[in-house]
Amino acid sequence: MLKVTSLDVKFRGQHGLLEAVKEVSFHLNKGETVGIVGESGSGKSVTALALMGLLNEDQTLISGEVLLNGTRLNTLPEEEMRKIRGNHIAMIFQEPMTSLNPVFTCGFQITEAIQLHLKTSNSEAKRRTIELFNEVQLPRPEAIFDSYPHQISGGQKQRVMIAMALSCNPEILIADEPTTALDVTVQKTIIELLRKLKAERNMSLIFISHDLGVISEIADRVLVMYKGKVVEEAFVKELFSDPQHPYTKGLLACRPSPDYRLKKLPVIADFIAADTKEPISIEAIRETYAYPAKEIADRKTKLYSKEPLLEINSLNTWFPIGGNFFGGSKEIVKAVNDVSFDVYPGETLGLVGESGCGKTTLGRSILRLIEPTSGNINFDNTDLRGLNKDDMREIRRDIQIIFQDPYSSLNPRLTVGDSLMEPLQVHQFYANNSKRKKKVLELLERVNLLPEHFNRYPHEFSGGQRQRIVIARALALRPKFIICDESVSALDVSVQAQVLNLIRELQQEFNLTYIFISHDLAVIKHISDRMMVMNKGEVVEVGDPEEIYYHPKEEYTKRLIASIPGKLA
Repeated sequence: MLKVTSLDVKFRGQHGLLEAVKEVSFHLNKGETVGIVGESGSGKSVTALALMGLLNEDQTLISGEVLLNGTRLNTLPEEEMRKIRGNHIAMIFQEPMTSLNPVFTCGFQITEAIQLHLKTSNSEAKRRTIELFNEVQLPRPEAIFDSYPHQISGGQKQRVMIAMALSCNPEILIADEPTTALDVTVQKTIIELLRKLKAERNMSLIFISHDLGVISEIADRVLVMYKGKVVEEAFVKELFSDPQHPYTKGLLACRPSPDYRLKKLPVIADFIAADTKEPISIEAIRETYAYPAKEIADRKTKLYSKEPLLEINSLNTWFPIGGNFFGGSKEIVKAVNDVSFDVYPGETLGLVGESGCGKTTLGRSILRLIEPTSGNINFDNTDLRGLNKDDMREIRRDIQIIFQDPYSSLNPRLTVGDSLMEPLQVHQFYANNSKRKKKVLELLERVNLLPEHFNRYPHEFSGGQRQRIVIARALALRPKFIICDESVSALDVSVQAQVLNLIRELQQEFNLTYIFISHDLAVIKHISDRMMVMNKGEVVEVGDPEEIYYHPKEEYTKRLIASIPGKLA
């Protein structure tokens, strides 16, 4: 159906042409799913946008050939290409919140597309939209038809985007990172939904992801992209059982696996560097980084012989919702409900659960960024709930948080250096700014950033670099305890591995204690000494990560484990 030959995409920039896609060739058969995998910047999304004719002609140079059923797409006039888009080839974009217009209802945005392409009446377009919402298994389709994007969950927004892409019965659907940053359970339902829709409609699918585990769940054949080129192409089982290119081996190895414990995760560089020497196997790398059982046992004996650093007793954080201006009855959402646990000095307590389970609210309640309703928070023999604002500000030197989105937690108007110096100035660390700057430069170096990064702004960094910056800021006040809130959830698996390794190294170097929050059970199992599972505001299971993974007691935990992608790896 689709044949791409020698596709090249170059962007015009201040310093000449930047080659984003180089000599990419592949084909897509009727009813087939081709996965495209690689890190951010590898050229995956640019390839998809080139196929759709959505790149700005003034800023790009495109060469090569894109044939759809014999028609050359990349030379069609825009008016002709507009007829192809939606009717023959459609795309689900990476971030549904930015792809949906916030000022229009979800229903309006689908009916608009249907009327534009299929020339139907309002009532017919609405009927068709409700049918599509049913088909993509949205709850209460009529209510979601009248809802705005901000009123529905991330998984529901993704289903609305799928409905929009399917609205004109395309032959080919391109799904660009449709499950990134979604809970593993939601991710699994989206993958199953796409698989079901593809079979029912006899569509062909191009599925783009940075995660080979996700790709293994849906693709028939896989293209691995690295620095704009396709470096390997194979059927899924072949790729996982016998990867050929060092980059593919690196992608497979650096993903945390729940099936074995590693002291450190391999990174892409381990394999790329090895390419110049004799070939290296994934098994050899895993053996190098293995976590000896005796070392794990010795660490646990040492950890749990101490008194807890943090003691949480019967903590509740409840929110009233509903009611009206005149009062009226209000419902109570029990975001954190009667939660009790301890955290020991030097420990990493992993907190796992789906979005909405109360993980983030619990983390912020401990820091009193959200004021708890009731219960006790005892940190280092201090009752945090009994402190006034000034005393609480003082103790926050010892308790830091790394937020989920590093970009929104950094001030875009401040340079990185100023952002890192600010807490040192507020808490009056060091005698003057020159000494503070020296400390900040040391911190940047410790998180593998460069001195010249001091004067740059947040937008000039990649996601992984921004995550390192917020880690450096959390370390600036020499804290005892850090809450990491989904701090690797949106990163490429290779960058995620680097950040997880850094977090563990810093723990040993600075004797840090962590609560590590994530929806990804494989990540939690890798990083944690103990695992705590939350559901609907309550702790449903707590214990050794190995024990919980292999012998879960709760049905909810079993469902989380079953949703981990890429089991055949």
